[in-house]
Amino acid sequence: MDVTLNNGITMPAIGLGVFQSAPADTTAAVESALATGYRHIDTAAAYGNEREVGEGIRNSGLNRSEVFIETKVWVSDYGYDQTLHAWDKAVGKLGVDYLDLFILHQPAPDRFEKTISAYKALEYLLADGRVRAIGVSNFMPHHLSQLLAAAEVVPAVNQIELHPYFTQPDVQEADEEQGILTQAWSPIGGITFYPGWGGEDRRNVMQDPAVAGIGQAHGKTPAQVMLRWHLQQGRSAIPKSTNPGRIAENFDVFGFELSEPELGIIDALDSGMRSGPDPDEAREERFAMVIPEA
Repeated sequence: MDVTLNNGITMPAIGLGVFQSAPADTTAAVESALATGYRHIDTAAAYGNEREVGEGIRNSGLNRSEVFIETKVWVSDYGYDQTLHAWDKAVGKLGVDYLDLFILHQPAPDRFEKTISAYKALEYLLADGRVRAIGVSNFMPHHLSQLLAAAEVVPAVNQIELHPYFTQPDVQEADEEQGILTQAWSPIGGITFYPGWGGEDRRNVMQDPAVAGIGQAHGKTPAQVMLRWHLQQGRSAIPKSTNPGRIAENFDVFGFELSEPELGIIDALDSGMRSGPDPDEAREERFAMVIPEA
């Protein structure tokens, strides 16, 4: 199942995410996903595994044009010239000569002038044919407004934390108003229970009885129900796994349909509570992380 971006490019709606996938596990996960039928891989400079993603794609035997590659510029590489060089680093590690989707990883509002310069570099790369689409990640409506006031190209994608416990309706609405595709990271709620930000006192959306009940009615797992929910509401989703069985399960979401009442039940689970980092927070130490050369 493909979605069409605002510049006419098509992108597979479901992609494999590799956030927190150890480099040693990433190549095999990418190979497994591509063998299963995935044709979209999402990575980032900050994940430290672009090289292994590229290796997995090459090992698959697929032509470069058959795999939609999405990666992200880290904050320490923001700025016009720095972001142009971030493209060099990304393609060098991935072993490709163009990117399908290149996005800014954070709004970094404490240095937003650099964010805008970075986005202008993305616009140049798009016009130059070195990327097929550009976008952003973790941008809230006010970040989008600031960016659009200075940008010439509307982002094709905004990748945000989005799962049944945190649906960000205001961001989804802002994206829709501008023709920006909302893409969900942590789409099955992994961040609500794996180690990360905000302490460990979290509910596991995979164990939510409402989601489980819908799954039982369809003979599907909670993860499959949540991914189907994203697809039917017009979003892209990038579930992460290194387990071949889970990778296959997360792709088996095209043969059933959730009813409108079932979609409404899932929507009603929203707590409004963010589990990942707040995009408005300055994280100086994290933002300063240096991305190695290719």
